[in-house]
Amino acid sequence: MLLLHPEFVVDEKARRKAVLLPLREWKGLMEAMEELEDIRAYDKAKAEADDTAPFEEAVCRVKARTKK
Repeated sequence: MLLLHPEFVVDEKARRKAVLLPLREWKGLMEAMEELEDIRAYDKAKAEADDTAPFEEAVCRVKARTKK
């Protein structure tokens, strides 16, 4: 599990407005999100019609549909 050490930027009323993360943690978070996106694309492709395709092609198809 990714351990995060956030710091918060607050306004004059001490309400949290933004989060600061060490660059290393931010990069780890971005990698985890990309991996999750790939897993979701794979799951969606598997759930669709009997039209089978290699994983890489399925990911490209799903991403192309979501960009429209």
